[in-house]
Amino acid sequence: MSWLTAENLALVFGALTALSVLLYAILDGYDLGVGITLPMHEEAWRDTAIASIGPFWDANETWLVLAVGLLLVAFPAAHSAILHALYLPAALLLIGLILRGVAFDFRAKVKPERKRNWDWTFKFGSFLATFSQGFMLGIYVMGLEYRTGSIIFACFSGLCVTAAYAMIGNAWLIGKTTGDLQRRAIRQCKLAGVWTLAGILAVSAINPLVNANVYQVWTQPPLAYFFSAIPLLCFAMFALGYLALKRLPLPDDRGAWLPFFICKVIFICSFVGLALSFYPFVVPNQMTLYEAASSQESLTIIFFGAVVVIPIIAAYTAVAYYAFRGKADGLKYY
Repeated sequence: MSWLTAENLALVFGALTALSVLLYAILDGYDLGVGITLPMHEEAWRDTAIASIGPFWDANETWLVLAVGLLLVAFPAAHSAILHALYLPAALLLIGLILRGVAFDFRAKVKPERKRNWDWTFKFGSFLATFSQGFMLGIYVMGLEYRTGSIIFACFSGLCVTAAYAMIGNAWLIGKTTGDLQRRAIRQCKLAGVWTLAGILAVSAINPLVNANVYQVWTQPPLAYFFSAIPLLCFAMFALGYLALKRLPLPDDRGAWLPFFICKVIFICSFVGLALSFYPFVVPNQMTLYEAASSQESLTIIFFGAVVVIPIIAAYTAVAYYAFRGKADGLKYY
């Protein structure tokens, strides 16, 4: 196949890695968000919230495994540079995910009076995982350097990414629940949306100041005119989302899934904006996609494996969401 050149393969695997990260952020993002805002004052609400993510949360993490795996095998030099800089927050991310997994199972097996303790563990694990991801994003934007300003920005980024996951998590609950829990999710979604918007504005302002390539991408015509549609669409979604949340809930639960759809558009716009900002660099200002790529022979072999594996992952994910569509009811363990 003449089109399987080293440059094309590097671009294909860069796109696949980026897509995996985006799907992880959206899919595992909402169930992390459900964990962050778990209502600790009402056990029945907690059971319903966990029931809404029960069939999906474990499979959603598959996209994180795929993204890290693709980065390792397709861009080993970039994997080494990025993980070297982000080793500690990555370890905290894994600890958070482990706590979530343990708490999810143990809450169903312990005595009733201890169940709340494991719910707190689930909530803390969700916060630790999301804050770690936001911290890593902040350090990445700051060029993988640990200076005082970088750490402060990374901590702020951690809080804003946590808010973004809380926003999409509550948007998920709006679609999956009814009654008082749904009304609580609407209120929480509004609040989280404010912090998410603040985080996006902060990254948009700081990124061009610390990365010269980013400033050039967003100001150099004619592509700058096209790229400007991305933040405009993103901010329009925030305005539309706020108006939609003000009107919900509606009779017959109409429009309940609109906030979740809007959140997905916001996530996509934010991610595409970041990807365009750094392209062709995979390690900011240090290493391009093409410099970090494995050999053409290795990428060719991996390509044919990815053609088989990725559609299978996508297919069983789609089947799971179709099979467990509809409102979440009482939590059941088998």
